[in-house]
Amino acid sequence: MNTLLKAPPIKLPADYESEAKKKKPSIDRRRFMNYAGWLGVLGAMNVALLGFLRFMFPRVLFEPPTEFKAGDPAGYAVGVVDTRYVNSERCWIIREQDGFYALSAICTHLGCTPKYLASEDKFKCPCHGSGFWRSGINFEGPAPRPLERHKIVLAEDGQLLIDKSKVFRHEKGEWGNPGSFLFL
Repeated sequence: MNTLLKAPPIKLPADYESEAKKKKPSIDRRRFMNYAGWLGVLGAMNVALLGFLRFMFPRVLFEPPTEFKAGDPAGYAVGVVDTRYVNSERCWIIREQDGFYALSAICTHLGCTPKYLASEDKFKCPCHGSGFWRSGINFEGPAPRPLERHKIVLAEDGQLLIDKSKVFRHEKGEWGNPGSFLFL
């Protein structure tokens, strides 16, 4: 018996080329990593561009104006707490014999809105029970200090002008400062 081994067939370069043309084109690992790298670079550039564009348009907080006109002083009765601006501006306007003052309708305990009880002539916080006299001085409950006053002046057209950005605190002795009380 003849035990000769057969040699494998030899492929010529032309055979390799013909096989390569018959195969479907596929992406090899090197080309895939090349594409992935370029996609990463382009993605990072897009993120940087978006960040730059966001920087060009800064965030602006549009808040309502802090001043409002409260009408003609003759429209307020002496000794009465006017509650028409409690819901919209969180402010009471009180007319006394000598003039006007504007009290903040924000409880000094936790920021609730107290209710004015006309029968008892006091402000009472419904949440935690703080009580304030008509002047704004606290007399009961957990409120640590009196209500704040807002600046009140007469505008050029003769209306009351309330500026909520300027507050006067009783405990600092500011209720005697100009603007905390409008003398008529």
